Amino acid sequence: MRVTRLELRDFRNYKGAGVELGRGLTVVVGANGAGKTNLLEALYLGCTGKSPRTPNQRELVRRGASVARVVLYTVDGEDAHRIEVGFEPGGSRRIRVDGARVDGLIGFEERPLVGVFMPERLELMKGPPAVRRAHLDQVVAALWPARADARTAYSRALAQRNALLVRIRAGRAGTGALHAWDAELARQGMKLMDHRRGAVEALRPAFAELAGRLGLAGRAELLYRPRSDAIDASGFAAELRERRQADVERGFTAHGPHRDELSLTLDGNSLRIYGSQGQQRVALLALLFAERRLLAERRGRPPLMLLDDVMSELDADRRELLAELLAEGGQALVTATEPDQLPEAALARARLIRVEEGRIVQPMQVVAA
Repeated sequence: MRVTRLELRDFRNYKGAGVELGRGLTVVVGANGAGKTNLLEALYLGCTGKSPRTPNQRELVRRGASVARVVLYTVDGEDAHRIEVGFEPGGSRRIRVDGARVDGLIGFEERPLVGVFMPERLELMKGPPAVRRAHLDQVVAALWPARADARTAYSRALAQRNALLVRIRAGRAGTGALHAWDAELARQGMKLMDHRRGAVEALRPAFAELAGRLGLAGRAELLYRPRSDAIDASGFAAELRERRQADVERGFTAHGPHRDELSLTLDGNSLRIYGSQGQQRVALLALLFAERRLLAERRGRPPLMLLDDVMSELDADRRELLAELLAEGGQALVTATEPDQLPEAALARARLIRVEEGRIVQPMQVVAA
């Protein structure tokens, strides 16, 4: 699965643009503010239906325009597909796959898998546990599409139990009514925890190796820290019963996978708390490339990698290594203010795109060796 073409209409600072992507590396060059990051954002939006930078759709529509649209053209073997994401400020998002209206893109085989590195994504390292849980669940869905609904099923059961806790707290129901929802929450929760644990265990070796190769000095580890100690659904249900009175007093469920943590550590210390921004950037890159390697191995589908201005903060050796990782297979799009920020060997096999003030002025130019 690869993206062959991207088309934009009234998206961010682009009035209208279309660009072909190479089979491997595409380099987007331009001054700061020209629209390089916006291209990456549009690609991510076309692959997932969501922006990696903001939940506010108003920010995505070009000033003065009423509707924005992103269209991706993809190929998978001999099959070609068209994915369209459109929206207007204050209006609903509209997604179509091959002309058919869909509610979302997660779980659709027609969409490319995607990984993105940009400044806003450091929230994955610095932010609250909910950000890392959501990312981990996306990895689970990409690795095992049949498991994509596990988080939704758990969230539905959690919402029902919480609503019942509010009724019990108000005296409109008895605690005995919680038995059924404790059992359902435990059943769905154990599935979700098992899926998360499996993904983290599969990612851990590659994460540690890549973190070291990219220059993170020390022992880097990726750890899944579930809130529950249960080994089966009956054990989890027992934990919920032990905390039932406290949950009634609070009016919500305080125990379960919705409180889990994905922890990234260096020599046993949390990178979120003790890591420098440089260490956090390297750890994020290592995580994204570990996911790419695992997806290529397990599903034969390396995700499209979107890397925003990553080369400028790496030394020459790390740039060479990153270029080698990008060359392992699959598509990638990298932004830079100047082409010479990338190693010559990478440029020799790359497609160059130059962006100026929301215009693509040099599409499809192949850089000579």
